[in-house]
Amino acid sequence: MSSDLEVAIAAAAAGAAVVRSKYGTVVARHDKSATDFATDADLAAERAILDVIQGARPGDAVLGEEYGASGDADASRRWMVDPLCGTLNFAAGTPLFSVNVALQVSGTATVAAIADPVSGEIFWTDGEGANVRRDGSDLALVPSADSLLVDVNLDPITDGGFLGSRLLADPGMRAVFGQRVLSTTLAVAWVAARRRTAYVTDGNLRDSVHFTAGLALCRAAGCVVTDLRGGPLHDGPGVIATADEKTHTILLELVAPHLPD
Repeated sequence: MSSDLEVAIAAAAAGAAVVRSKYGTVVARHDKSATDFATDADLAAERAILDVIQGARPGDAVLGEEYGASGDADASRRWMVDPLCGTLNFAAGTPLFSVNVALQVSGTATVAAIADPVSGEIFWTDGEGANVRRDGSDLALVPSADSLLVDVNLDPITDGGFLGSRLLADPGMRAVFGQRVLSTTLAVAWVAARRRTAYVTDGNLRDSVHFTAGLALCRAAGCVVTDLRGGPLHDGPGVIATADEKTHTILLELVAPHLPD
């Protein structure tokens, strides 16, 4: 029988294969709001992921971005599925998006896989270590703050709270870090992979299909992951994920003036 980690990696790979096959083609759009939509690629990728999970773990519950919840609502095991994180990038022909799969057991992420359909990389964690699979080989992830690049999420996850645009305009932020806006949670995996120094976002991200896999990867890699006030993850608003303690301390000071009272 396959392990939970093997199921997660296989599911993410199946979704990534679908997304990769449809990248650069004309796909139908399904509006969610004035500025957000899903595509046929999102839907097909989620179906491919569900086929893997339900075939290997038929008794587990699933929460998917496109098809919602399935299985026993009271199940202790629940898979979190985001079949295409960065749909707007995908639709615009911008090669920055990911496929995210994570398993929660009693509310805690135990394994996770984040696939980059363009590069072919799969970032994964078994809850203890963090690795990237590239060309069939696994390499341990070791975070580093050397790049000084910080991604700030500008999507309005909450109303009246922290706004990433204000942080980007802060002279103190501009004096210390190079700012980036990637608009996909692939950026969270990049903190674990030393390609980013940090990632900052607002919002209540508990049980988020977008963020659960990436945050699990960061924590397993040894990143510092807290809410925007420096408290435990999910105890307060948003997330700061950093490669080291020094960066975390600096960002807490920079973020504080932009938080609501």
